[in-house]
Amino acid sequence: MAPALSLTHSHDFRMMNTGLFPALLAIQFGGLGGGTLAPFLVQLVAIFAIFYFLLIRPQQQQKKKHEDALRNIKRGDQIITAGGIVGEVVHVRETSTGEGGTARPLEDHITIKSAESRLIIERGRIARIVGVSTAPAARGSDATAG
Repeated sequence: MAPALSLTHSHDFRMMNTGLFPALLAIQFGGLGGGTLAPFLVQLVAIFAIFYFLLIRPQQQQKKKHEDALRNIKRGDQIITAGGIVGEVVHVRETSTGEGGTARPLEDHITIKSAESRLIIERGRIARIVGVSTAPAARGSDATAG
């Protein structure tokens, strides 16, 4: 036969249970202090700062640097397009939108020479600039003669 359980033992358990359970609920739902949201907000701000300084800001700086390089393209520069075509800039034709319109420099038409072909591409489709010309004036007089 199993020994009988004492009533005092179960009574102690009930007292411990009734005192501990509401305290745990109060801690879990923030009833004991109003500042339980502050650590969460600090963590949220820290995560956003990490993402900003490690991902967003460097990408914005790289994009700005690339756009500045595209705006400074001139005749004689060696470029690679987004499609992988390697060529030399022959002519830059800036597009104008007319009265009241805003100029879009990344939509300018650029003529490049790749092998024996001449292609017209948009300035924004240039992936990178491989080589920069050193003497645009000398190339200008030679290119207009042919």
